[in-house]
Amino acid sequence: MSPTSLNLDGKVILVTGGTGSFGRRFCDAVLSRWKPRKLIVYSRDELKQHDMQIELREKFDAETVGRTRFFIGDVRDRQRLTLALRGVDIVIHAAALKQVPAAEYNPSECIHTNVLGAENVVWACLSNGVKSVVALSTDKACNPINLYGATKLASDKTFVAANNLSGDIGTRFSVVRYGNVMGSRGSVAPFFKRLIDQGATKLPITDARMTRFWITLDQGVDFVLSSLEIMRGGEVFVPKIPSMTVVDLAKVMAPDLPHEIVGVRPGEKLHEVMVSADDARQTVELADRYVIEPSFVEYTRKAFGPADGAKRVPEDFSYASDSNSDWLTPDALRAMVATSLVKCENFQLTILDAELTL
Repeated sequence: MSPTSLNLDGKVILVTGGTGSFGRRFCDAVLSRWKPRKLIVYSRDELKQHDMQIELREKFDAETVGRTRFFIGDVRDRQRLTLALRGVDIVIHAAALKQVPAAEYNPSECIHTNVLGAENVVWACLSNGVKSVVALSTDKACNPINLYGATKLASDKTFVAANNLSGDIGTRFSVVRYGNVMGSRGSVAPFFKRLIDQGATKLPITDARMTRFWITLDQGVDFVLSSLEIMRGGEVFVPKIPSMTVVDLAKVMAPDLPHEIVGVRPGEKLHEVMVSADDARQTVELADRYVIEPSFVEYTRKAFGPADGAKRVPEDFSYASDSNSDWLTPDALRAMVATSLVKCENFQLTILDAELTL
């Protein structure tokens, strides 16, 4: 999934939600690989921005750090966004309210950030002639049953349709949709680790049947960058990534602890879907990803075809975590967890002798 010919030297890049798990890793990757003219972190938390500046000074030389800018702002504020996006070439939209139960309990707040915020990003990008925009989505946006997923579906539709508004401005908008990020803030692996560190005698499991797609932060960053490299505007990129059950994760992290079934949280699914059967009519398959093409196009755009190595998926195709052909083996799952939590203090995985049931 790594980009092969993408060159961000001399570009001005802005990341909304830039102090989040993805934003920090994305900025590290960009500064390590290229020399952008400016890399702008746009977020609303001044403390996180302060901490991130300290981290960057510890990792990079003064010249590299000098290419970064930190703007305090909220995607809900269209005027602030419009000012922040002056002279920007590329926008990565990662800002969102992501916690499913919190969104169920605070729907209006989630709508204001995820839906109206997306509209504000589109407006500000068009107003400033930004060249390329990649918006981060989620597996929960496909056939949503919770408010978070519904708001991200509305966001996805907003960005896809924005291509029809760009006219001679030429801004191109695309969406990246992937599964749960191992080790990110709010994900289950750090939650399990915290319980283990606190001496828990059992781990809570929502439902033993529950499956999820999983991707590491580094894989997510590379997927966004490679999608930026090949984007044409209007498509939704979906990576080919493995599935696992939550029970398997618990067994790898704490093989000796019993499990307590606590029930599915409000708005949760047993299994996630990233390409639905209804999406299949617009979906093509590449070597490492699926591409959901826009259903209508009112701008100059070349569809992905055989020349790109793309082939149409069957009409009854769907890409779901429970029917996925790619499952994490115990060793692969153990390595993914270890890599994702490598920065956590005193964290060591117990090596299992027995194979997990996958």
